[in-house]
Amino acid sequence: MVMKILTVGGGGREHAIVKALSRSGSCEIYSVMAKKNPGIVGLCSDYLICRETDPVAITEFAIKSGAEYAVIGPEAPLEAGIVDFLEEHGVACVGPSRAAARLETDKAFCREMMSKYGVAGCPKYRVFHNSDDACEFIKDYDRDLAIKPIGLTGGKGVKIMGEHFEKDGACKYIKEIGGQVVLEERLLGEEFTLMAFVDGVHLVPMPLVQDHKRAFEGDIGPNTGGMGSYTMPDNMLPFVSETDYNKALSIMKDVVAYMKSAGTPYRGMLYGQFMNTSEGPKVIEFNARFGDPEAMNLLTLLKSDFCEIVKKIVEGTLSEADVEFEKKASVCKYLVPEGYPDSPKSGKPVEIGDLGEAYIYYANITEKNGKYYTQTSRTLAFVGCAETLKEAESIAESAAESVKGGVRHRKDIGTLEVLERRIRHMKEIR
Repeated sequence: MVMKILTVGGGGREHAIVKALSRSGSCEIYSVMAKKNPGIVGLCSDYLICRETDPVAITEFAIKSGAEYAVIGPEAPLEAGIVDFLEEHGVACVGPSRAAARLETDKAFCREMMSKYGVAGCPKYRVFHNSDDACEFIKDYDRDLAIKPIGLTGGKGVKIMGEHFEKDGACKYIKEIGGQVVLEERLLGEEFTLMAFVDGVHLVPMPLVQDHKRAFEGDIGPNTGGMGSYTMPDNMLPFVSETDYNKALSIMKDVVAYMKSAGTPYRGMLYGQFMNTSEGPKVIEFNARFGDPEAMNLLTLLKSDFCEIVKKIVEGTLSEADVEFEKKASVCKYLVPEGYPDSPKSGKPVEIGDLGEAYIYYANITEKNGKYYTQTSRTLAFVGCAETLKEAESIAESAAESVKGGVRHRKDIGTLEVLERRIRHMKEIR
């Protein structure tokens, strides 16, 4: 029997979601996106261009399409309550309710929940609701802090003292964003991402991924939404021990158990971003959806039928036996417009060359008369998969190099040199 599935979102992450669903052969896909994504349009039966935070229009389209299930890509629709609205109208969702999505959309809620229920891995933190109190605290604090706006920031709002600015700059930034902030101890170590499928009770982990937020090679420049990411053939990372992994997984299971006990069960994809410190993994943040670009690595490696996973998440019957990934390395490299992220140049032509063995995912790109043009955010991504990291990186890099036009990418993502630097850094910390 054919399943009808609605997807919400029009970026690279959502193209990866749609492509994974389309491999099943047992579902019809209907998509909603704010801008036309040429990759998604080519795979879905029908689509709607509208605001991804418009629950009324999205629900009307879902009902008209006969969608039984919905998979929500970005965080903004979750905060807008799209899941609550769709489910009220009979469309079962893979994505948390508005209340459960507060794990991402309200950083104060997340930290206060972890503290109240003794969830491990919580950094020292303070919540402030006005800039004067926050700045007074900073003046008297003798170490660096992470400054996190309480609400959504599109992945670009966190600033670090000692990295982006010192005390005066921190206070200026807090005033700019209105004083609603969480101030946290600055964590030192190596970041890693652990994502999982969650059906409200059961949690099934995905391979570990490391993302690269910095705009330029050598991990310099401003933070971005993510310039690329990689996974290893054993689905682990060499600077994350088995003990570290088990601690991170236990933290995520505790969070899911708490959400259920609080009457706001969590269902969908849970993204745990961790810093592996000298004391083990600590939680940088939780996201209430697939990471972008990490989704492109993981969904490319997914061997199991994604449509069946969607069904079992909704039914609450998900088990580890339902989810299998390729035991291969993967490297994702994002191409971005020239000038990104501070002053990206849109409307520049992009010519895609020989992809070789790479997988392509379209993101913030327009197509006119068979030609592609940049917009103001990340343009498109290539994923290479192979038996070794070196081979996977070579596949992704060759495809990225084939593209001509007003774009650039980080050539160092997925290289052995960067990986060895991560391993050395972790050894120095411990």
